[in-house]
Amino acid sequence: MDHIDFNLRVKRLSEDELNDEQRKAVVCAKAATRRSYSPYSHFRVGAAVVLDNGEVLTGANQENSAYPSGLCAERTTVFYANSRYPENGIKLICIAASDELGNFTRRPISPCGGCRQVMVESEKRSGEPMQVLLYGTDCCYLVANARDLLPLAFDDTFL
Repeated sequence: MDHIDFNLRVKRLSEDELNDEQRKAVVCAKAATRRSYSPYSHFRVGAAVVLDNGEVLTGANQENSAYPSGLCAERTTVFYANSRYPENGIKLICIAASDELGNFTRRPISPCGGCRQVMVESEKRSGEPMQVLLYGTDCCYLVANARDLLPLAFDDTFL
């Protein structure tokens, strides 16, 4: 038997260390949390993507009483970006979360497995890496590409 080790390199940054594009994405993701429809979890998640053409698009989580018919902010945003600008890749996705009072999480939140799979597919579709920026009031995490968040991802090579 042998083992395969996976290493994830994450940059831990303060907001002051972010570049202008990353700062803009944080502002947009935080603003998107206000458009969350989350009457059940009261956990507002917003996402912002920066496309390779410079466009910034946002989305928020959308819950439904017929659980699990809702959709996470990341998937809402990535699907919107891919349907609105199918020829453009996503350079960066930023994710932020707050409670219903607008208090943002201290620690950065991470996307669920389903969102990671969608992000990896979108990254593969464009052929370019998608940086992942996770926002928290204490710090931000920056991951070089979505694929790093989902080792052994399922893709079209298995079909």
